[in-house]
Amino acid sequence: MKNYFFFASMFLMLYTSTLFGQEIPVVPSAKTDTLNQIQLRSGQEFKNSIRLTATIIPTVALAYGFVKLNNNALTNLDEQAKREFYSEHPHRKFRVDDYLQFAPGAAVFALNGLGIKGKNSLLDQSGVYLLSNIILNTTTQSLKRITNVTRPDGTSNAFPSGHAAEAFASAEFLRQEYGDISVWYSISGYSAAFAVGYLRMYNNKHWLSDVIAGAGLGVLSTQASYWLYPKIKRLFSSKSNNNTLIMPSYNRGNIGLGMVKTF
Repeated sequence: MKNYFFFASMFLMLYTSTLFGQEIPVVPSAKTDTLNQIQLRSGQEFKNSIRLTATIIPTVALAYGFVKLNNNALTNLDEQAKREFYSEHPHRKFRVDDYLQFAPGAAVFALNGLGIKGKNSLLDQSGVYLLSNIILNTTTQSLKRITNVTRPDGTSNAFPSGHAAEAFASAEFLRQEYGDISVWYSISGYSAAFAVGYLRMYNNKHWLSDVIAGAGLGVLSTQASYWLYPKIKRLFSSKSNNNTLIMPSYNRGNIGLGMVKTF
């Protein structure tokens, strides 16, 4: 067990840095308003505080996974993590991660239902979350097929971890919408995401590198969504009728378009 907590701590420190290494928004100046708040044609202001520096750590995490694919030292680290988490200490699998991965995202909509308003409207939150999942699932499934990495339990499609990606995408979504209200929303979301990543290794379903890369991909997917969403919304909003919105949709691997119209 001597290295057991080393791997967990390595993962935790990486994403604690992701959470607290980003700038905390303050009351915006006129200049900051111009940079971070995009006025949409509908007259509704979409608030976006994504900064380039915030993408550095998740990008490094994703790159770590790719480097590991052809690096013996990092492959050995994966093997050591497997021994510490499972091989030397076999145990019953604890599958709460199948559900916990969605918890931070669900919390955003639950808070809306309780009347606690986030940074953006419920409609915009839904669009961002949907777009994030389209980016996330398309990228994750493509990488799984391309890399074809064998899981620790002998099954296929290990890299990157889809559960970790979804969990950290949801955690970043919760942080973006409610982190300004209280840091505890961010902490709770990222704690749930960390637990999912931990359980993927505990259940012998993923290598350490799968989880780190998946987490990085998840955060980047949500950040990309916040950057792309207002551009897509302006692109597909009707120029003649500002109350019409067309947005992409995703359902079990099928991508389509949906339209919302206010009369």
